[in-house]
Amino acid sequence: MQKFYVIGTPIGNLEDITYRAVRVLNDVDMILCEDTRVTVNLLNKYGIKKPTMSYHSQSKVSKMDKILEILGEGKNLALVSDAGTPTISDPGSILVSKIRESHPEIEIIAIPGPSAVTSALSVSGLPSSEFTFLGFLPHKKGRETLFKEIANSERTIVFYESPHRIMKSLESLKKLLTEERKIVVAREISKIYEQVVSGNSAEVLSYFTDNGDKVRGEFVVMVSGL
Repeated sequence: MQKFYVIGTPIGNLEDITYRAVRVLNDVDMILCEDTRVTVNLLNKYGIKKPTMSYHSQSKVSKMDKILEILGEGKNLALVSDAGTPTISDPGSILVSKIRESHPEIEIIAIPGPSAVTSALSVSGLPSSEFTFLGFLPHKKGRETLFKEIANSERTIVFYESPHRIMKSLESLKKLLTEERKIVVAREISKIYEQVVSGNSAEVLSYFTDNGDKVRGEFVVMVSGL
């Protein structure tokens, strides 16, 4: 049976990839990448020599049509993102939906791998049997509404943030959260400068205000529930 693989790749340290993922990447006919220039570093490390094609949030409809055409030729493809598990806060979900619609005979297989969400939660110490994941928060429209929802949530909330907006997010949380609510911020997970900062909203904001050199990289913000 023809197969389409959704493969989790390292979010930082290139050693964080499974034996199965390496084997499958070696076996498929083509690898779909968020950015081929990023993925080639991983492929080179493991000696994987396969054709690649870019597929990302800015890809045109014609690119998706081309992928569906390749699948129609009986090729086995793999989908990877720059870091982590594709389709989670990632345009790959649209492609998977189209494949299920146009090629229902193709088996779509998940190859489990790293995820910033679960990695951050695992070291947070916050309740994680139930949590709400918000992905990247909107830049403007609806942003304040989401922060109010976070403040009223009974479950742990997790969201991604960029270094350009992390301070504004922490300031918003400080305005809305009580002192009892705990915040954990994981930065640069699995990379050289990996760091986890925890405390109430005022303490975490104060830390990053006093340590401006730490306002870099990719952030996962976790907020305890009521």
